[in-house]
Amino acid sequence: MITFERQQSILRLLQEQPGIKVTKMAELLSVSRGTIRNDLLALEKEGKVKRVRGGAVLLAKALPKQSLQMPAERPFTANAAAKRRMARWAAELIADGDAIFLDASATVQHLTPFLNNKRNLTIVTNGWRTARLVKQQTKHMVVILGGVLVNGGGATGGLLSADMLNQLHVSTAFVSGTGFTLESGITERSLEEAQLKRDVLSKSGQTAVLLDETKLGKVGVVPFAKPENITHFFTNADVSADFIQQMRTADINLMICGENTVRSYAATDSQSQYKLGFANQSEALPFAIDVRRGLEQAVADCKNIDLVIADNKLSGAEALRVADKLIAREVDLAIEYQIDHKVGGLIMDKFQQANIPVIAIDIPMVGATFFGVDNYRAGYVAGVAMGEWLQAEWNGSFDRMLVLEEPRAGELPAARIQGQLDGVTELLGALPKEKLRFLDSGNTSSMSEARVHQALQSMPDARRIAVLSFNTDAAIGALRAARRLGREQDVVIVGQGADRLLLEEIRRPGSRVIGSTAYMPERYGEQLLELALKILRREAVPPAVYTQHVFLTADNINAYYPQ
Repeated sequence: MITFERQQSILRLLQEQPGIKVTKMAELLSVSRGTIRNDLLALEKEGKVKRVRGGAVLLAKALPKQSLQMPAERPFTANAAAKRRMARWAAELIADGDAIFLDASATVQHLTPFLNNKRNLTIVTNGWRTARLVKQQTKHMVVILGGVLVNGGGATGGLLSADMLNQLHVSTAFVSGTGFTLESGITERSLEEAQLKRDVLSKSGQTAVLLDETKLGKVGVVPFAKPENITHFFTNADVSADFIQQMRTADINLMICGENTVRSYAATDSQSQYKLGFANQSEALPFAIDVRRGLEQAVADCKNIDLVIADNKLSGAEALRVADKLIAREVDLAIEYQIDHKVGGLIMDKFQQANIPVIAIDIPMVGATFFGVDNYRAGYVAGVAMGEWLQAEWNGSFDRMLVLEEPRAGELPAARIQGQLDGVTELLGALPKEKLRFLDSGNTSSMSEARVHQALQSMPDARRIAVLSFNTDAAIGALRAARRLGREQDVVIVGQGADRLLLEEIRRPGSRVIGSTAYMPERYGEQLLELALKILRREAVPPAVYTQHVFLTADNINAYYPQ
């Protein structure tokens, strides 16, 4: 959760469970007690809570008054962390503009925080609390289905919603239940709620089921979805190989969401041929997310490949732990996308000991097949573009040049910085060393923003500041820092990577981001899978496979990314 979402959850916990202790809140929200104490301190300053020994009490003005009396809400449930993991991956099925159905279950309610990065959704639900959570946490339209109040007044059910359903096209229905077996399907405790879900599923494009391990193998009172009605199944249970094959044969895409890894089994009648492991750089970076999505799609299209996904969290130590997890999952090949070149040798030693071949994305690892951009050339074209802009707009001069680098990445990715410097130099001549300032971007927009904010404050008289960036996050951070200080017009920025956030900024009229070298991460997946299969088939592959890149500007962006 982001800080705001976590603090809203704390307020709801205090409302639902007066007297709840810091230790319990930390457990339910999967954070440290220190984080909870800091949140309570911030909420106390806002006048929403009063801290007491061991916890806090809610003040009357903490939560907005409701114009409609809502039914009693269920407290945060058991297995909350597992349910959040399932919800986080289930949210990947949602596209901008979709109409989706969320049932009234506490499990599906965990989806609501992951709807904020989607646009123009229509949320159809039979859950009163679900509706309120969506309205509190997002700006999406909410449609509540009418019917008979069931489940203690927390949900509606029955046939009275049929006319409304006929007027809606639901792309994906997200549901949970009281149990699941391959013989009975998904079951519910209430006849009325089961009938409503059955009606929704009959009109939905696809059905995503979220069930934790406590529900598998159990049968509730009323079945509402047979296996053939399910397209995607998310669970945290470490199920048997027989169960996996039965689900695949039933044409159900299965996602097993563990604490450190997510295993994806595509629907197919045949046995899987290979199991690939993908250790992503970070699930917090749009570029890395696009790489992972492209790989998932390529694997899904292939049908007979299993995929195990993990998150390196921009941490070398975490990448080492993830390597152990992938080895334990007995992957046939590992695709490593990690930032710390210093641990590359240690990671490779683990895989080599297990006789597992490795593809390294962007950050080279000795012994691995390299896949990624030609860093120097990608940087060079951005440097030339910056030089041309400086010549045209500032007569070839500047007061300062901020160089946002990432020392952890090592020498090869650092070549994209050297390429930018050489590109500018080719247009403007030698760059005065006293005008250059190198900053560690930290590989995140927040760290870049903090570093650039501090740098700009230290140079109040500089009015012509050129910014060269290691990646999109560095560029976005620099732009945000300039905006915070009211100095956006003082900077001109070029980026590297060109993920979704920067594409939007380049399109903005008058943007100070004049362009970015695009690596097109959404295309990585197909190329990575092709390379992986060649390696697994023992075909000859080059030691380095380079992706294509192009420098995007407002003038050519629609040719590559049409709106």
